[in-house]
Amino acid sequence: MTDTRPGGRAPEAFVLTGAFWVVCRNPRYLQELSARGLKVLLITPESYREVARTCMKDPDHPASLIDDIAFVDGSLDQEGSFIPGFIARARDWRRQYTVVGAYAVGETLVEPTGLLGDALGLPGPGLRATRACRSKYLQRWYLDEFGPASLVVPPGEREETALDGLAYPVVAKPATRHSSSGVVTVADAAELRDRLADYPAYETVLVEEQVQGQEYSVESLVQGGEVIFASVTRKETTESHARSFVELSHSVPNARTEEDEALLSASRRLLTTLDFRDGIAHAEWRLGADGRPYLMEIAARTPGDGLLALYQLATGRPLEPEIVRIALGEHASYPAPRRWARQVYLDHEPGTLEDVTVDWPGVSPVWVGDGGMWPELAPGGPDAPPTLRAVLVLKDKGAPLSPLTSSDDRAVTFLIDAPTPGELDELERRVRAAVTLTVGTAAGHGS
Repeated sequence: MTDTRPGGRAPEAFVLTGAFWVVCRNPRYLQELSARGLKVLLITPESYREVARTCMKDPDHPASLIDDIAFVDGSLDQEGSFIPGFIARARDWRRQYTVVGAYAVGETLVEPTGLLGDALGLPGPGLRATRACRSKYLQRWYLDEFGPASLVVPPGEREETALDGLAYPVVAKPATRHSSSGVVTVADAAELRDRLADYPAYETVLVEEQVQGQEYSVESLVQGGEVIFASVTRKETTESHARSFVELSHSVPNARTEEDEALLSASRRLLTTLDFRDGIAHAEWRLGADGRPYLMEIAARTPGDGLLALYQLATGRPLEPEIVRIALGEHASYPAPRRWARQVYLDHEPGTLEDVTVDWPGVSPVWVGDGGMWPELAPGGPDAPPTLRAVLVLKDKGAPLSPLTSSDDRAVTFLIDAPTPGELDELERRVRAAVTLTVGTAAGHGS
């Protein structure tokens, strides 16, 4: 690309990174940057090449706002595998553009995005934060005081590692995956030995004592090393009836505010330990029976699932513009929640998804499938009645439904908000009764 502007200065650009569908599902990032006159650049995994090129040509698709896109090869279960290709592509762009900001929208490319920001002097979480937040065992290294007792099992040492030094049950976690992939509860050392053999030989596995207690997350906007906004999200997972940890609901904010002080205080201390500088942090915690918060893990990027939509429903304002401002070094701020919002994922029987129906006035299920765009959800006023905002079907008709062992297995979700926590709970009960999944028998499953 040749710059034709006076003075020969290369066009100003902003680099977004992450899975293509995750970026497109949050189109405000693209809209905010395009409205500022910045060139919008995207680095995404190679697997999205064909669909990304097609979507960029569609003027009605958010991807049409992307000016240039680069594809990199790698695998989430192999540490650092995306970095060589990422740096090669970023070096090309460094010659073509004046990069004024960068942000990792999803988990996939958090670490190389940190390297990009560090090299170019851009606002970002910082090298320590972006490296540690992509590795579960490095989080225990830097943040050991916040976590449960744990053991790191490196590749090649599974046979000789002593497994009897922890109190069982324990939780086994692949070090670099996300979406609860490969995370399981293990009852004793013999079972753990068998489980370790199931992971690919190159994976490092973190094993930690299982913490009994309610799960939460804390979302924090940080600018110049100072927390400018923080809020607690209450979570429910499949742990209550299975040995996996797939998230089934998020509630923003936490309705039990007496728990917030300990969680918010621990998150602030954690961010200081990581020297977290600029961006958004998503820290997952469990509150033990002793009242102590135990860190499960922390991410240096936007929270996943529908949490961005929940924050907009709860506060009346989107988070994305403030995240962009932080990444550009501009003053940012965000209001406290004024309503209670919740996202619920419905469990299902194994089989084939045949249909989803909703018995609710004015609401029909929206089939978003693999890579579909979520509808825009307009927030209500502080005193607006309890409202069902959307029912989303995350799989295509005819898709196989398997037991919930990772976030990718979930099929149907709905989003609701209300002026009080009690009204939110009642609304959830009513919506659950109104949504019906029709599941056919698949090969290998009985009737």
